[in-house]
Amino acid sequence: MSLPLTAAEVLSREFLEIRAKILEVAAAFDRLERSTGDVSEDPRIARLHEALKVASEPTEDRAEQVQLVFSRPYDETWQRAMKVLPR
Repeated sequence: MSLPLTAAEVLSREFLEIRAKILEVAAAFDRLERSTGDVSEDPRIARLHEALKVASEPTEDRAEQVQLVFSRPYDETWQRAMKVLPR
């Protein structure tokens, strides 16, 4: 069984990929700002900003918390509402 990687090893292995993803997100925000029109009142942009804030907080469950930003609250009747047959 292999030993878990240290934080420094994880950073060395994933730094370039993380950097690329952050640059991609920054570029998308730049494209939004350069575009015509205004999306400041669009709830999706608010969720994107909220997700970035959550992702930058030092917690162990960031991925889960970011997913929850984009998720609907659980509805026990979702199958009926979305016309999905139960298994």
